[in-house]
Amino acid sequence: MRRTIAVVSAGLRQPSSTRMLADRLADAARRELEQLGAEVDVELIELRDHAHDMVNNLLAGYPSEELKRVHETVAGADALIAVTPTFSASYNGLLKMFVDVLDDTALVDKPVLIAASGGTGRHSLVLEHALRPLFAYLHAVVVPTAVFAAPEDWGAGDTAQSSLVHRIDRAAGELAREVDRRDKPTHTDPFDDPTPFEHLLAGE
Repeated sequence: MRRTIAVVSAGLRQPSSTRMLADRLADAARRELEQLGAEVDVELIELRDHAHDMVNNLLAGYPSEELKRVHETVAGADALIAVTPTFSASYNGLLKMFVDVLDDTALVDKPVLIAASGGTGRHSLVLEHALRPLFAYLHAVVVPTAVFAAPEDWGAGDTAQSSLVHRIDRAAGELAREVDRRDKPTHTDPFDDPTPFEHLLAGE
């Protein structure tokens, strides 16, 4: 089965640690889904490339053709990975603007993995205090593990690298399993395979 993962990166610079984290998460999620037997397409969306269109959307009330395609990509994906830099203990304006112009129903019941980058590990609370409530409000299904990457996580030390890799792999595994279970029955209907009446009479 073919699956599509939309990856939204709200980084402001190129290159950026936000984009680097987004790429790592996308690779891990692809790998986990492939292990579950899926063929995977990853659609990367750099919000900085659509900033002017998003402003125009807010002012005019409708998206450009390019931004409309971005909205359709997110709405049609089997899962979303959303990564933002930390600004004033919250997600940045690019991500907020994107959510503001996105259709209210685009993320309903969609598996979402949230992640953030920041200048210090103390900013990691942005995940639970800002990002998770945002996507819960949009009725998305946010996986339990969120991933935060501080500068020290990208350092040369094996301990820092292995800790980040572990968090990425755990979050990606949760996302993949949530996507995979969507086409599988969650319960068995007892009327699908009833016991024949003659068997009931015979006490079988």
